[in-house]
Amino acid sequence: MVQEIVWTLRAREDVRRIHDYIAADSARYAQIQIQNIQSAVASLAEFPSLGRRVPEFAGLPYREIIVDNYRVIYRFEEIKGLVLIMSIIHGRQFLRKPPL
Repeated sequence: MVQEIVWTLRAREDVRRIHDYIAADSARYAQIQIQNIQSAVASLAEFPSLGRRVPEFAGLPYREIIVDNYRVIYRFEEIKGLVLIMSIIHGRQFLRKPPL
């Protein structure tokens, strides 16, 4: 059971950058995109294993959910009942190292 969802500083900065990038063309679409990401993350409170293992790091405890064009990278710490949102990246971006 999930006790808490925690956004890392990196993930919060990723959301801000995504918003700013999209808002340059459409403030409304930027707001919708961020709401979609937040809604998907909120679903992890009930279904923390919802996402697939991050393909680049199959042997590590990172999972991801796909939200439109973005990959929400997270880690579920079952013993602590904690979901850590590590990073949000564009779906075409390849991870070279684990999101610490």
